[in-house]
Amino acid sequence: MRYLLLAAGWLSVALGVVGIFLPVLPTTPFLLLAAACFARSSPRFHAWLVNHPKLGPWIRDYLGGEGIPLKAKVYAIGLMWASIGLSCYLVPLFWARVFMLSSAVLVSLWIVRQKTLRQG
Repeated sequence: MRYLLLAAGWLSVALGVVGIFLPVLPTTPFLLLAAACFARSSPRFHAWLVNHPKLGPWIRDYLGGEGIPLKAKVYAIGLMWASIGLSCYLVPLFWARVFMLSSAVLVSLWIVRQKTLRQG
């Protein structure tokens, strides 16, 4: 399980870094996922990520109770709904569409309810 969490953590870090440069990938959710994976698998990598000069602030703000930047919320929700919309269009199964749409609604509600970080 530890190695699976490490692999998921590093994949999330990679996607988060790519998301810094590509507006279609939300950075914050991937870095938060990486932090969660590392917290359960490697204290060393978790400390590295949280204290990283460029990536750390994305995570520390959320973990410190400051919230998620509005831009990250908008990207995460917008891209999630775009991908769910495309998936619903491509997948003809009614039950799969219901599951995807239900998941998107729940995740959207969770993101919206998180505290929004006020930028300086």
